[in-house]
Amino acid sequence: METLSSKQKKYLKSKAHPLKAVIQIGKAGVTEQSIQSIDTALNSHEMVKVKFIAYKEEKERFLDEIIEGSKSQFVSLIGHVLTLYREHEEVEKRKYTVPE
Repeated sequence: METLSSKQKKYLKSKAHPLKAVIQIGKAGVTEQSIQSIDTALNSHEMVKVKFIAYKEEKERFLDEIIEGSKSQFVSLIGHVLTLYREHEEVEKRKYTVPE
């Protein structure tokens, strides 16, 4: 899937609103383990929120590393919470019907 269009991001943001952050980036920063946790969460949830507890001022610096490492797509960054999306490989397990 290519980068998300603004219409697709808007749809995903509306679906992400009630979700709680399942991953937290703490004082260890973005590590291989945290990227692996994000990857695992995306496999089960398709869309996850990542909350920056530490490194709040440098969060933009970590975006590319997180997105590339988890093979996900950027949905939004609101405050200290990053929302990521990755479409499930199996069509019948997809939770979101992203508009074209």
